[in-house]
Amino acid sequence: MDLVIRATVIFFFIFLITRVAGKRELSSMEPFDLILLVVMGDLVQQGVTQSDNSVTGAIIVICTITLLTVFLSFVNFRARFLRNVLEGQPVVLVENGQLIERNMRRERITTEDIESEARQQQVTSIDDIRWAVLETSGRISIIPASK
Repeated sequence: MDLVIRATVIFFFIFLITRVAGKRELSSMEPFDLILLVVMGDLVQQGVTQSDNSVTGAIIVICTITLLTVFLSFVNFRARFLRNVLEGQPVVLVENGQLIERNMRRERITTEDIESEARQQQVTSIDDIRWAVLETSGRISIIPASK
């Protein structure tokens, strides 16, 4: 039972931390961010299992985290009013060629990030963007202005 409680506490702590950390797509992570994730995984494992190195303990922890993940997915699907808390909301970064600095600062997105994503979507200038939206997945969607 101790493993289940520790796994549950760590699960919700990680969920909270990822919400605070913001939306970042895995492919846009710097090498340091990836190393930090691996180190964090090891620290989480130590905190959850402590000195329990048994196969049974590992199975209990994996099942607990899997059930919590499925539970949150179910709650997200069924309880529309909680979706903003669980998933977050898309954030508008550019509207009609104008950067929305406040939203960019809050999400820690630079002008260069938007320009890079625009180039990947064949938009050459921020002035040519009707909307740039940071999706809940961490991707930036670009809707070009009509010519």
